[in-house]
Amino acid sequence: MTLLAFLSGAVTLGFATAALFFLRFWRDTRDELFLAFAAAFFLLGIAQAILALGGIPDEQRSWVYLVRLVAFLTILFAILRKNRA
Repeated sequence: MTLLAFLSGAVTLGFATAALFFLRFWRDTRDELFLAFAAAFFLLGIAQAILALGGIPDEQRSWVYLVRLVAFLTILFAILRKNRA
C-alpha cells in the first residue's frame, strides 16, 4: 500500500463521516440544507473512492470531476434556496 492510496482512503472516510454528520442533523431538524450537504459529501466521497480504487489512467479521469461539480452545485443551490426562503 502506498501513502497516496492510504491518504485517498482517509479522505474518502472523511467525506463519508461528514455526510453522516449532516444526515444526523437533517434527521433532527428536517432542514433541507443539511440533506443537501449530506448528499454533496456523499458524492464527493464516491468520487474520491473511484479515483482511489478505480485505477483509471490520468487521461480518462475527467468524468469523475463532473461528479465533484454536481456535488458543489448541490451545495450552491441549497444555499441559494435557503436564503430565498
